[in-house]
Amino acid sequence: MPVNPADSPVFGALYGTEAMRACMGEMALLQHMLDVEAALAHAQARLGIVPAEAAAAIRAAARAERLDLAALAAATRNTGYPVVGLVRQLSRLAGAEAGRWTHWGATTQDIMDTAVVLQMRAGLDLVRAELLAVNAGLAALAVRHRGTVMAGRTHLQHALPITFGYKVAVWLSPLITMVERLDQLRPRLERLQFGGAAGTLASLGAQGLAVQEELARELRLAVPDIPWHVARDGIAEAVSFLGLLCGALLKIATDVILMMQTEVAEVAEPHQEGRGGSSTMPQKRNPISCEYIIAQSRGVHALVPQMQAAMAQDQERGTGPWQAEPLAIGQAFLLAHGALAQARVLAEGLTVDAARMRRNLESTGGLIVAEAVMMGLALVLGREAAHHAVNQACDVALAQGIPLAEALMAEAEVKGRLPAEEIARLTDPSGYLGSTEAFIDRVLGRLR
Repeated sequence: MPVNPADSPVFGALYGTEAMRACMGEMALLQHMLDVEAALAHAQARLGIVPAEAAAAIRAAARAERLDLAALAAATRNTGYPVVGLVRQLSRLAGAEAGRWTHWGATTQDIMDTAVVLQMRAGLDLVRAELLAVNAGLAALAVRHRGTVMAGRTHLQHALPITFGYKVAVWLSPLITMVERLDQLRPRLERLQFGGAAGTLASLGAQGLAVQEELARELRLAVPDIPWHVARDGIAEAVSFLGLLCGALLKIATDVILMMQTEVAEVAEPHQEGRGGSSTMPQKRNPISCEYIIAQSRGVHALVPQMQAAMAQDQERGTGPWQAEPLAIGQAFLLAHGALAQARVLAEGLTVDAARMRRNLESTGGLIVAEAVMMGLALVLGREAAHHAVNQACDVALAQGIPLAEALMAEAEVKGRLPAEEIARLTDPSGYLGSTEAFIDRVLGRLR
């Protein structure tokens, strides 16, 4: 039975996605390893190194479902790697004559690293597609609520009025950048690994570089400037990117959780029968998607240092760091995709209570626009005097529980300097939104 809940038949429903689980699972990795072996034989056949009929037989035999997994596990336990046992089985399945040409000039790490790159390429395709869906959902939310005025909060207290569309645009902007980062890192990750025993391709003599280029073409991977057996920055960068992505998702989940508090109640996760319920409290609708965004993102963040520490590879072949990578890569992809899937639930289905936002905004009787009044009064009194006068009025409003406008009209420094209609204008939160709409348009423009 699985030890990690993300891999279990029950708890796995809460973590990750089935699509990523299939992509990053062991059978997928074994198939990619076989694909690399088959591609190597075909590349070498085109160069006249391996007989064409042998390459065809190797490719026909390279099916993961034909492997004897128990025998492969025993061989892996014995040698420390699955490639020796896998090549032995592939050779036998291909037939005696063709089998003698398998794994020609390659080393274990060539096959495993390239297979992992192919696996990560497929995983990043899934991440990108889900990320684009999240971004589209958030963009629609920002457009729909570009004029929905609410309280902006700093240090969890009312600061200045904003719109909910502005808040969503703040969520969206880093995720647009994440798409850019993803596209930029892929060429650094999606590179062939093929260097032979110590990275020099000595076993292939003068044909080493030609085989490398032909194999890269076969697998649609870039040819690196030098084999990267002990230069792990590409793989580490990909997992580090997942950490950054999850950091951006954490911001969204944290905001939504705070806004879902009973006393705030400005947004809610999409509701369905029983979702977010309690075994004892029938009224509960807990922020389930947010909670699993946070849990999975923190899981990814715990794995990023493991990948970066594994970059300390010794000499021409590492003695341990390389073996630490598989413990992190699959889980990081699985959890990150799971966090994205939960973020999509929010982006496409978040319930927004604009009336509650307005009530919360007005709950301080206009104190949230004290800065607006100060800036208006500063034109008459100067900034320092205006700040003092408005501060006095705020203290009175808080102490007496009256609106700021009423306290201002009673303030000696203000009375007679600003007419009542001007005070009413300055204390209207809708009139103090600054460049909110322009910022929203900038973010949406980047998405387009």
